[in-house]
Amino acid sequence: MDIQNKRIEEGEFNAIRAQVLTQWPTGKDVDLQESMDFHKKLPKNKIFSLKLKEAKEKKVTLVQPRAGVALVKEHIELLTYLQDQGGADLLPTTIDSYTRQNRYEEAENGISESIKSGKSMLNGFPAVNHGVNGCRQIIESLNVPVQMRHGTPDARLLAEIGFAGGFTSYEGGGISYNIPYAKSVLLEKTILDWQYCDRLTGLYEEAGISINREPFGPLTGTLVPPCISHAVAIIESLLAAEQGVKNITVGYGQCGNLVQDVAAIRTLEELTEEYLHKYGYHDVVVTTVLHQWMGGFPQDEAKAFGVISWGSSVAALSKATKVIVKTPHEAMGVPTMEANAQGLRCTKQVISMLGDQQLTAAGLEQEKRIITEETRCIVDKCFELGGGDIALGAVRAFQAGVIDVPFAPSRYNAGKMLPARDNNGAIRILNAGAVPLSKELFDFNKEMIEERAKFEKRKASFQMVIDDVYAISKGKLVGRP
Repeated sequence: MDIQNKRIEEGEFNAIRAQVLTQWPTGKDVDLQESMDFHKKLPKNKIFSLKLKEAKEKKVTLVQPRAGVALVKEHIELLTYLQDQGGADLLPTTIDSYTRQNRYEEAENGISESIKSGKSMLNGFPAVNHGVNGCRQIIESLNVPVQMRHGTPDARLLAEIGFAGGFTSYEGGGISYNIPYAKSVLLEKTILDWQYCDRLTGLYEEAGISINREPFGPLTGTLVPPCISHAVAIIESLLAAEQGVKNITVGYGQCGNLVQDVAAIRTLEELTEEYLHKYGYHDVVVTTVLHQWMGGFPQDEAKAFGVISWGSSVAALSKATKVIVKTPHEAMGVPTMEANAQGLRCTKQVISMLGDQQLTAAGLEQEKRIITEETRCIVDKCFELGGGDIALGAVRAFQAGVIDVPFAPSRYNAGKMLPARDNNGAIRILNAGAVPLSKELFDFNKEMIEERAKFEKRKASFQMVIDDVYAISKGKLVGRP
């Protein structure tokens, strides 16, 4: 595949679009001009990018849940409850697993079964099947902005219908919605498909309609070193900006060490802006999102609230623009709407109490420097591998193991880099694989893990990694023997 970081030309885009809109019958209802006219009539309180920009300026942290069920009426009821009883500042529409795999016939069956059974038989909202009208019912029924969240390698038709339906924010990217989600999908294919989504976003932007784009920050959500997720976020931001996207939210999944997590959010925004400016994208608004702990949760609800509160503290002290909230039912599957609202209220309480506080912890500046230097090592190597082209460089970086996402299912991910916690619970790199750290950074990571090994009186090994994966669900941060 011929892949490069170059804006898709109008003729090529229209040719692809004609094919995309035939993938399911609801595609025929998408009229680009009519859709843009619909967006222009939306009140300001329903526009995602405006709320994010205001929050960034005021340095406040907005709260957003995850949520989605099979039927339009029930989905609206769920989101209305989270808006009114949970106090959500921003709302999601989480898409079902069949739609994520473009299996629309099975999603249609799920809708039918949900109607028959009186409960949702899908783990999300099948937006493609419900079409433009179903999406607009959601947008028109709520008082806050709504984002489409999913996990779809080929999200082109979903983007067309979501945008036409009035959604003003769209999550995902060609790397972050492939490597952590799929086993055998070519990275070149998903980067091309997401260039389409970003170009569509750019067309709306050129018509005066700002649609927020959010690369998926946590990746696998399991012991991901900040430099790895930062590198992916920066690359996806550059790819989006080339296609005309002007409002980008870069994300990070909480790792557990307060100082490292705060340093990660702060450097993520700084580095993304740095690389966008360096490569000529000066008019992009960059905001941040902190994802509360994405790993194993304790089954006990009281303990789960402890984990939620810890993530809320990180969001508040780092001044993340928004936080994606977990629920006390995280270990038990799909939460009730009541549990979802409890997670939101818990988060808002912590953020409110910490809103005026500043973190000036010892080691914060050093942690920021380490993350910054590690990230630059990776991103600069990607540009080098691509001969200056970041799309090509990203593909070659995965082939070479320069970007290596821990525990990713993709066969196109090297899987050689191993993370582990240091003695303070920060994520370090146990085995760098081919990740291009400088000698100083390599030695730093080794020294920090050896310090833990000495404390625990055992060798630094893969057993540490296993222990760390399960630690929080067992009530600890560091997986001690």
